[in-house]
Amino acid sequence: MSYQVIARKYRPQRFSEVVGQEHVTRTLANAIAQNRIAHAYLFCGPRGTGKTTIARIFAKCLNATNGPTVEFSDDDPRCREIAEGRSLDVLEIDAASNRGIDEIRSLRETVHYAPAQSRFRIYIIDEVHMLTREAFNALLKTLEEPPDHVKFMFATTEPEKVPATILSRCQRFDLRRIPTALMVRHLAHIARLEGVEIDEAALYAIARGADGGLRDAESTLDQLISFCGRRIQESDVLSMYGLTARDQLLGLSGAILRGDRIGVVRLLDQLLGQGKDPGRLLGDLVGHFRNLMVWQLAGDDAELLDLSEAERTALREQAGLVTWEGAARIVEVLADAENRLGDAVSRQVMLEVALLRAIEARQAVSLEYVLEKLRALRNGLEVESRESATNPGSTPSAGGFGGQQDLETAAVSGLDQSVPDARPASATAAAAGPLASGAAPASTPTSDEAFWARLLDTVGRASPFLRSYLEHAYLARREGQRVVIGFPREWQEYKALADTPQFRQVLETKLRELGMPTAEVTFVVADPPVTQPSPGLADAPATGVGAGGAPQTPEAGAGAVGGASGTSGTRPAARARKPAGETPAPPLKLDPEEFKNDPLIRQALEMFKARIVKQG
Repeated sequence: MSYQVIARKYRPQRFSEVVGQEHVTRTLANAIAQNRIAHAYLFCGPRGTGKTTIARIFAKCLNATNGPTVEFSDDDPRCREIAEGRSLDVLEIDAASNRGIDEIRSLRETVHYAPAQSRFRIYIIDEVHMLTREAFNALLKTLEEPPDHVKFMFATTEPEKVPATILSRCQRFDLRRIPTALMVRHLAHIARLEGVEIDEAALYAIARGADGGLRDAESTLDQLISFCGRRIQESDVLSMYGLTARDQLLGLSGAILRGDRIGVVRLLDQLLGQGKDPGRLLGDLVGHFRNLMVWQLAGDDAELLDLSEAERTALREQAGLVTWEGAARIVEVLADAENRLGDAVSRQVMLEVALLRAIEARQAVSLEYVLEKLRALRNGLEVESRESATNPGSTPSAGGFGGQQDLETAAVSGLDQSVPDARPASATAAAAGPLASGAAPASTPTSDEAFWARLLDTVGRASPFLRSYLEHAYLARREGQRVVIGFPREWQEYKALADTPQFRQVLETKLRELGMPTAEVTFVVADPPVTQPSPGLADAPATGVGAGGAPQTPEAGAGAVGGASGTSGTRPAARARKPAGETPAPPLKLDPEEFKNDPLIRQALEMFKARIVKQG
């Protein structure tokens, strides 16, 4: 007798022998038991998951001598004929090679003939999506109202290519990929029957390479037995599939998570030197980081993580090196590289760049996180100013200037050096603290100053961007329902940023909340009038001490005090002065379509020493 391959030798002959498709086999068995047998069935799923096998078993159940029944005899001649492909009443058609309208016309002519010796005449059409549009149209009427003795069973790996008119006439069953644990158990059973000794790690490697297709796994086992004899190890499977060993995969992924760029390049060079396929290696890394991401979200969930115990232990060890967000960003970078790898001139260079970008992706900070920190920093500065005004004798906490600063402290330091003061004019004036001995106290804020401070506060809660622009402006005039906002000439580029329909709507909404239901906002470019210092300020020393111990000039303190309503404006908050001789920064160029050009985003990127790795 000629040799029979494992995939055919151990092909399931009953519903109870089918692996991993209980949702399909149970439904069909119940339909037979209740005599609710439809005229057309469609089996969908990846290759090697049992589509045509289930169709054959179903045909045996229908045409058994004592059928329809699930419990047929193995010695039943009709069932044996179907299993061996000799039945005259069960016709298997390959739609890939019989896809035209002529073949379907021939089928339509034969469906009217009664079965030769069985109860039903059954047509099993494999890869039905390969039929032409004309062939599908010719099949429609027959499929909708076939003779009582005819049953159609279709199988396809691409159900989306089957016309909806065909799908609506069939009962559809979607077959799943075989879980790794079930596949390993089934392969171990076959190995015992074949007298082959195989490691558990080798079984898991076969299952991983088969990607849910049991037929592929059985074919690989057959090939391994021919190659290795009666003793199969994991290294044999890895060399056949081109897979990466678990230790090598953990070493490479660990170097990515630790940020070891040189180590990543060296390990990659070693793996490629051993003949590993770059595409397969990328796929292994994507799968590993996907498992790591799911582990961070769900923990040791057996349903979501179809892994061996050794692989679970490895995930536990790496779980502390990355968050689920970081793992998700790595998966995104590697998956994108996997899609572009086929068009790369040098696949090794493409893979090296992808792994280095994966290191950056792990450390990336989202824009939402940056904005949240900026809001927190702004609120912290305002609170500090109020505390300084309330308790003039308080000093900054020494802990904020320690050797190892946290994120917020480092960001505040960056703001003090390069970012204009984010506090409203009234808060800046209040935070200045008492002047040197003999100096007169600051004047009481006018109603315009209080109005401007409240407007900045309410706008900041709705739009941090708009507030950052208005902090460079001042209240030029307020008359009735009209509000004029002025930008000094040195900050005139911020007028273009603030004067947009979107920000105007925000301003009008907030002005209504402040008691101006029909407010009209006007933006102008004009330097605010200089207010003459009071006699007390004229006698004050040249410099004083502001909030936090920072030196402050009398001009800076006076600049925070505005004039009367309708005559002179409220000046912008005092800002850090540039060193003498420093060239002023060029004016900003407005490009509303480019989010990254926004000044607040630029400040955030400089503060966090970061860059935008992806937009949109």
